[in-house]
Amino acid sequence: MLANGMTFEEESLVWLENILPTLAEGFSSLPPNSPAPLDHALMMAALQETAIRLRENYPYFHPLYAGQMLKPPHPIARAAYALATWINPNNHALDGGRASSKMEFEAVQALAAMFGWTTHLGHLTGGGTFANLEALWIAGQIHPRKTILASDQAHYTHRRISGVLQLPFDSVATDPRGRLDLNVLESRLQKGDIGMVVVTLGTTALGAVDPLPEILALRDRFGFRIHADAAYGGYFTLAANLDAEAAESFAALPAVDSIVVDPHKHGLQPYGCGCILFQDSSVGRFYKHDSPYTYFTSDHLHLGEITLECSRAGASAVALWATQRALPLILGGEFAGMLQSCRSAALELYLRLSASAMFIAPIRPQLDIVVWAVNGATVEESSARARAVFDAAAGRDLHLALVLLPRSCFPKNTWPTTVASPQSPTHVQCLRSVLMKPEHLSWIDPIWDRLNAAAEEVLTRTNHSA
Repeated sequence: MLANGMTFEEESLVWLENILPTLAEGFSSLPPNSPAPLDHALMMAALQETAIRLRENYPYFHPLYAGQMLKPPHPIARAAYALATWINPNNHALDGGRASSKMEFEAVQALAAMFGWTTHLGHLTGGGTFANLEALWIAGQIHPRKTILASDQAHYTHRRISGVLQLPFDSVATDPRGRLDLNVLESRLQKGDIGMVVVTLGTTALGAVDPLPEILALRDRFGFRIHADAAYGGYFTLAANLDAEAAESFAALPAVDSIVVDPHKHGLQPYGCGCILFQDSSVGRFYKHDSPYTYFTSDHLHLGEITLECSRAGASAVALWATQRALPLILGGEFAGMLQSCRSAALELYLRLSASAMFIAPIRPQLDIVVWAVNGATVEESSARARAVFDAAAGRDLHLALVLLPRSCFPKNTWPTTVASPQSPTHVQCLRSVLMKPEHLSWIDPIWDRLNAAAEEVLTRTNHSA
């Protein structure tokens, strides 16, 4: 317990101190190699300055931070990552990380099994962006010059990555719940130029889950690849409290061609740790290359031969492997229970918002992301109030996020068109909470109290000024 009553998790430091000698024992046959002495005062001064600088961040680790997709790593991941840095393995090849490469293979195998795959090709990446790049790159190799298609709520990186790869890209509209519109998709597929459809299982704005079973049926007719961008939502395949629609999409994941999931989101890992998985391991032929130097100590296919990235932190693989050993990716397990708590927290907040006259919550959350507007006579007034509530909540140590939502997500009579404003904006500034910490469920009351107080302050102030 720190002087101000704030508690940081410190038990992992004890674990690390106790386990470091075990790591050292593995190298006891080496002759002594004493490290160079360090200037204690100089190091502490640098760390003191570092700690002070880090205090400028938002409190991402605390349940009152309920804004962006930022989740603290699990203590076991933090300790395992730090332990690996004494070796500092590079998982580009077995030479650079013999143990950590094996751990990566095993950790990725567990992720593939979570999605129902017994055979796969996959590896860790620095994050979801690069993982998605590899999925789109493979699609371009298999269907050269064909178009990549995604919804208008899919992550913006798909359009940008397509540009980098010089592949045509197009987007299709979403329904009022932020899910890929099947009628629009089918109409677009009639042109016959689509090489891959990106299906998002957990959009970054709404946490919306695209209707995968129906898109699989369209693949049977039109013959395109399906890539599941489950960077945010993928782990919810283990959650037992999803609505039927979302659960059916996750259950259909074994039939897709590739999957991206980010362990540094719901997988309890430090940044950056993404993962790309291909169902057909023969796509490894596109990665084949000949290195003119090094890496000749193994006859086995190494990670550098099935990735586009070269140097990669072996510590990420070690941390993920240790976390999955402690918290297995199984239905009904402790890890699955954490996801269910996040989902329950989102539903509870949504129900309170829906019952309040101050807010408009148009979409029941499919995962653990809740989006709502602040009541106002016009779109402009509602948006201005949302921005003001955002600031007022931060003043109460409740940190939310802002997101622009299409008006089509709201009932048509929410903001009637008037003579004074015949052409009001097409998008509404809304508030957004990502309730991705399991403890958010037990913190709903403090979150709700602060949100209400912030909204009452704003509405009182704006009503007086009017």
